[in-house]
Amino acid sequence: MVKRRARQAGIEKDISPHSMRATGITSFLENGGELEAAQRIAAHSDSRTTGPHDRRDQRIEQGEIERVRFG
Repeated sequence: MVKRRARQAGIEKDISPHSMRATGITSFLENGGELEAAQRIAAHSDSRTTGPHDRRDQRIEQGEIERVRFG
């Protein structure tokens, strides 16, 4: 269902329920949410399950990579 809805919305990027959950958790944390609250929202019994969904470090790395100029 997620992939179909993404295509209907014109989203070309490969998307899955897992990537949507990770995006939601990352956005929540970027906007000042606490990991423990994200854990409850995601219905995870352990924060070690929620932690890997936090992709803030990956976004920072991607932003830095985009600064590289070739040529």
